[in-house]
Amino acid sequence: MHNKVLSVIFLLAFSSLTVAKEYSVTSPDKKILVNIDTSGKHLRYSISIEKNLVINNAQADISLSHAESLSSASVVSVDKKYVDSTITPYIKQKTATITEHYHQLALHFDNGTTIEYRVFDEGVAYRFSTNKSGKFSVENEVVKVNFVDDHLVQYPLEKSFYSHNERTYQPFKLKEINNKQMASLPLLVDTQQYKLVFTESGLRNYPGLWVRGTSQTALEGIHPKRVLSSALKPGSDRNEVINKRANDIATMNTDSPTTFPWRIFAISKNDADLLTNQLTYLLADELEIDDPSWIKPGKVAWDWWNANNVYGVDFKAGITTDTYKYYIDFASKYGIEYIILDEGWYELGDALKIVDSIDLQEIIKYGHEKGVDVILWVIWETIEEDLDHILATYQQWGAKGIKVDFMQRDDQHMVNYYWRVAEVAAKHQLLVNFHGSYKPAGLRRAYPNVITREGVRGLEHNKWAEYITAEHNLTLPFIRMVAGPMDYTPGAMVNTQPENFHVSFNRPMSKTTRVHQMALYVVFESPLQMLADSPSNYLKEHESTAFISQVPTVWDETVILSAKIADHIVMARRSGEEWFVAALGNSKAANHTIDLDFLSEGEYQMEFFQDGVNADKYASDYKKKYQSVNQHSSLSVHLAPSGGWVARISKKESKH
Repeated sequence: MHNKVLSVIFLLAFSSLTVAKEYSVTSPDKKILVNIDTSGKHLRYSISIEKNLVINNAQADISLSHAESLSSASVVSVDKKYVDSTITPYIKQKTATITEHYHQLALHFDNGTTIEYRVFDEGVAYRFSTNKSGKFSVENEVVKVNFVDDHLVQYPLEKSFYSHNERTYQPFKLKEINNKQMASLPLLVDTQQYKLVFTESGLRNYPGLWVRGTSQTALEGIHPKRVLSSALKPGSDRNEVINKRANDIATMNTDSPTTFPWRIFAISKNDADLLTNQLTYLLADELEIDDPSWIKPGKVAWDWWNANNVYGVDFKAGITTDTYKYYIDFASKYGIEYIILDEGWYELGDALKIVDSIDLQEIIKYGHEKGVDVILWVIWETIEEDLDHILATYQQWGAKGIKVDFMQRDDQHMVNYYWRVAEVAAKHQLLVNFHGSYKPAGLRRAYPNVITREGVRGLEHNKWAEYITAEHNLTLPFIRMVAGPMDYTPGAMVNTQPENFHVSFNRPMSKTTRVHQMALYVVFESPLQMLADSPSNYLKEHESTAFISQVPTVWDETVILSAKIADHIVMARRSGEEWFVAALGNSKAANHTIDLDFLSEGEYQMEFFQDGVNADKYASDYKKKYQSVNQHSSLSVHLAPSGGWVARISKKESKH
């Protein structure tokens, strides 16, 4: 059984009637303290870290159509719980096991509402629930986070609720953000002493949480209201106009108690610990697939970023059977598990009508013979009304996954659509990669076939913009990746320094060195990881491609050696007995010392790639080397501007 709890200790305390107005709960290590006050208009809470007050009198409340708000309710009982357990995720994104260690305080109110606080050593989370059943609506949820000072925020500024959530993180002071400036989640607040990433998990049958400023030292939660009427823009199969919204944010019709999403503060004293924070997984719904053994992580050769620009062949490249057989041959050569057929394989508007230029059955059959499976791209609305039939047909054809695109919403209906796709796809043993999507918020634990998603400003933007910089790549892991996997789609083989970069839609490039791109495969987490460039470029750059193809997409162990947001990451990850080590740098050259004391005893062979001596001018310049190492080895690493370093470390076989 997966997601198995190995050891759990519960300490429960009940009081049938309580007149207390103030409550507190600490993290297991006692460093985080949450104080809760129920005496005011809204429930208020404060968070202190190492006795330093960070959040003061934050407000939390929920307005349900059948119940008075907490301002008119009283606490009737209190539960306390202590959990110390080990979880084994089916998809081991960061580690083979996850420690779940927290103190919980639950306050039960006489209006049927409960609020639970869970305090981990790595952060704080709370959620509401109600014991009422039947039909009711959620009018609003109050989420107001009051910080004690005017801190810096890495703020993913948005224009509206209709969004791909592909943003850059813009630095603002809290007081600089007004109530017209909204942001999607996650975001990061830097108190100088501590980093707090604010996000959510357990998002189900409910709209996603966004925030806006207050022109004060506070952020206020907002939700997209229910969509009552929408229509596709004229001539579009994907972009909508929202014509009418309801006054409420959600409606419920249930015969059982309802829980609402967790609001999460992932807390770290140093930047590095954010890279191993797993609260969004721990606070997600547990596994709902009876037998997930068919779910296979891996890599996928992608056609869209490189515009099917293959060369040195005797056929005309494009959306053709020969082109995709070429992709399959490439994938088979390097042990890449999947290829994807992105936009163009079906006639837009009918996801079962294959274009005349390809023989999809021949492509899938050829891939099967070569040990390469096929994933199919689809527009979300094209498959919505006939979802089960379409996905059953894809399974019958022999496809192994779908890439669902252009949702651009996270209101209640759309969130439910994600869950429905996950369930139906699991029924037909199909992987799911959501693009044009909101951030991960817990679905991947319940349905690990939802193996990755976008909701990230990734390499595709290099086709039309200049803002995918090394600094951007060194911001994403500390914020967006805390929420879950991100399909950034790395792997550019045409590499430039910023001064040489130019936008090219059909022959795109990276604004980093070659080795920076290679190191992204170790640093960026996506159990289904794309190779974005042309197979022809990869075949031409065999050394780089051979290395990338060996990098796992799931990990048994992750060790952060050094990290600072927007500056650098030095990371080691283990898969089985092999270690992969990566260093990413920003646009300034840098030197790092990497100690290999995370290795177990014995002698190892290290294959590594470093920025070439001329990578500061010609970013594709690299050097491949080998070195014998052990746990006492210390490496001196030089990174070119926008550079990288990456290694594979394997234990030497004993000689007898």
